[in-house]
Amino acid sequence: MLGGEHDRKNAIVSIHPGAGGTESQDWAEMLLRMYLKWAERRGFRTDVIDLQPAEEAGIKSATMTISGDYAYGMLLAEAGVHRLVRISPFDQASRRHTSFASVFVWPELPEDVDVAIEDKDLRVDTYRSSGAGGQHVNVTDSAVRLTHLPTGIVVSCQNERSQHKNRAQAMKVLKARLFDLKLKEQQAKLEQLGGEKKDIAFGSQIRSYVLHPYQLIKDHRTREEVGDVHRVLDGDIDGFIKTYLMRKASGTLGQAVGDED
Repeated sequence: MLGGEHDRKNAIVSIHPGAGGTESQDWAEMLLRMYLKWAERRGFRTDVIDLQPAEEAGIKSATMTISGDYAYGMLLAEAGVHRLVRISPFDQASRRHTSFASVFVWPELPEDVDVAIEDKDLRVDTYRSSGAGGQHVNVTDSAVRLTHLPTGIVVSCQNERSQHKNRAQAMKVLKARLFDLKLKEQQAKLEQLGGEKKDIAFGSQIRSYVLHPYQLIKDHRTREEVGDVHRVLDGDIDGFIKTYLMRKASGTLGQAVGDED
């Protein structure tokens, strides 16, 4: 179930809200909390390396590292689009809203993995941290944003006081993303040659969290369902992960599909 080349490595997780403003930004923050709680339950170490708060509530984006045995192998089951249905706390008319957020997962690569990044392909911007951290973090331009010009990949890090440390952390994330991009390109070529179809199309909705008019969380790939939504949102997602890994290992993983609701 966890025999992949990188499954045992630490994970880099990035969460982004979908369209819908405050609603989806709040949902993205709920997912961030869920994964932090999951890591805490397992005794894994977490480090939120970039957090962009939204204006009214929630987050515009978050990137964190989760360190522990098989963190990447397990969290890869969470990559995809997550859907929330609830009565909006931001809607004065108390209407039901549907929100989306995307979760991306990459393995944290060891230092000796060779991912070539040339200086001419890199734009480095420094700025003042916008996150929590008080006066010590915000008085200097210690936050770092790296843009890889050939691919357009942008990585930010603002949790350290030192610009040097933030750049090193951002480079680690950039290398992981470039490595992942290279693997995906190779996989796409193999699938094209073999005429295979992916189990899950990029951007597919993998799981729905319904809080109203009933309470149910359903994984669209495995058909796993749980009625205790608050327990899951508090980080108890091991059941979903285990079922996904078992179905994937046995080759019985279904195509991700939308919900009728």
